[in-house]
Order: sequence, then C-alpha cells, then structure tokens
Amino acid sequence: MTREDSVPPSTTTPGLRQQRLGAELRRLREHSGLTSTAAAELLGLKQAQISSIEAGRYAVSGDRVRTFGRAYNCADANLVEALAGMTGGRTRGWWDEYREYLPAGLADLAELEHHATGLRVALSLHIPALLQTTDHARAMLQQAVPPFQPYELEHRLSYRIKRQAVLHGSAPLPYTALLHEAALRMQYGGPDIARSQLARLLDMSKQNNITVRVIPFTSADFPGNGQSFDYAIGQVPQLDTVQLDTHHGGCEFLDAEAQLAKYRTVLDRMESCALDPVKSRKFIEHIMQGL
Repeated sequence: MTREDSVPPSTTTPGLRQQRLGAELRRLREHSGLTSTAAAELLGLKQAQISSIEAGRYAVSGDRVRTFGRAYNCADANLVEALAGMTGGRTRGWWDEYREYLPAGLADLAELEHHATGLRVALSLHIPALLQTTDHARAMLQQAVPPFQPYELEHRLSYRIKRQAVLHGSAPLPYTALLHEAALRMQYGGPDIARSQLARLLDMSKQNNITVRVIPFTSADFPGNGQSFDYAIGQVPQLDTVQLDTHHGGCEFLDAEAQLAKYRTVLDRMESCALDPVKSRKFIEHIMQGL
C-alpha cells in the first residue's frame, strides 16, 4: 500500500468528482463479478476500505486505481487511465467558497464544468447560464419563488458569473448551446436587458470554442419534450455526466450508461433540427432588431 492509500477517510463530504471515481470503481468491481469482501481479500484491503473508496470517502493513488483495474480484469486502458487521473483526494476550487450559501449540487456543477473536456447544453426557455449577462442573470434570479434575500441573490449571481470563466482563457472549453426560439424571445428584465442579452449571445457565438444553434418554432421535429439539461463530456465517454435542474433549485446528476446514451441521442436529434450556426446568428439578429 502506498503512502497516499493510507490516508484515512475524509472527514468532509466528498465532492462530485470523488463520488464519481468511487462509483466507477464499484461498477468495475461489480462487472468483474466480485463482492466487496472478495475484492478486499484479492487487493489486500479491508472490506470497510473498499466501501469507503467506493463512497468517495477514502483517497487512493493513481497506481492503486491501476491495481484495481487489473484485479477487476478491466481491458479498457483508456478508462483506467482516466480514472487514475481523478485520484488524489478532494482539492478545493473557487466553488467551495459557495457551499455554505448554495445547494450542494450547484457547487458540484461548477466542479463538473471545470473538469469537463466539453459541454453540450439544451435549453427551451432560458439563455444558458454561461452565456448570460449580469443584468439578465439578476432579472431571472429576482423571479425566484420564494424570493431570495438580497445576500442570497448576490451569492447566486456572483457564482453564476464565475462559472463563465471556463469559456475563456488559454484553454477555453468547447461549448455547444442548442436553444429553442422561445428562450430567445423571453424578455427577462424588459426589452433593453433582453436586447443586450441577445447581443452578448451573438458576440459569444463568434468565439472559436462556442457554437450556438437555434431551433425555431417552425421546426417540425423537436425531441426532448422541452426538457433543459447540460451534458458534460468526460475524458472518456463512460465518464460523461448529464445535469438536470430540480424543482427545488438544486441539481441532479446522471451517469448510468443508458441515461448517457439517451441524452446523447436527444442532443443529436436536436442538432439535426436546428439552424446552422450562421443562420442561427441571423435569426438572433432578427429577433434583437424587433425589440
């Protein structure tokens, strides 16, 4: 056992990345047909350690993950290496500053975006958070029921704007947004704020890493029943994640193989009925001119 593997279970709640690593190790074990007790005996660990690792509460090294992969007869070397890259225990990011003030899922969402290799989002009634202006975001947050206290609103607003950093810098995240026309016509905050928001959307769509495509009302096919979601692309397809908003303001994360396949299909079908990027920009310009 390496020194890193001897680290005791964390006393803090594991972050989304730690939980996902543990869940994937559990899937590898179950796929191999091993019980946690049998795996512990094979690996020279205690059953409680296996359980803690799979719950994300116990830090392991990349070498230990590779050992798990061999013990579980995993032939997918790319997956094992991707999992090894997720090790080392929980590291703090800027989003952890918000865990005291926001639902845990929101901080996890920022962590997910930070580690993703790309993002595909689909929205029916809202502009994507990563493309919103401050005024537009504030106008939307002010419509919450029950209303946020002033300090709560400011925390939510600053958190939302900080998330946008993944689209900028030296290695901006590849980002595709599929927007229904209804999202473009919502006038949160009034015509002036809506016009500025559409102008921002146009400017962002010209960045090399950002693609914005519009599904007009006239589209004969619109899959997904209007559901909005984010699809975060991982280092390998098995580590992709779908994020859904919940009615109580938090986030739900999906990562089962069947769920990922479903939402990839929905995104592909939405792209097939969306305008291309150039026509989408002209469409947005047309709406903006009418405000």
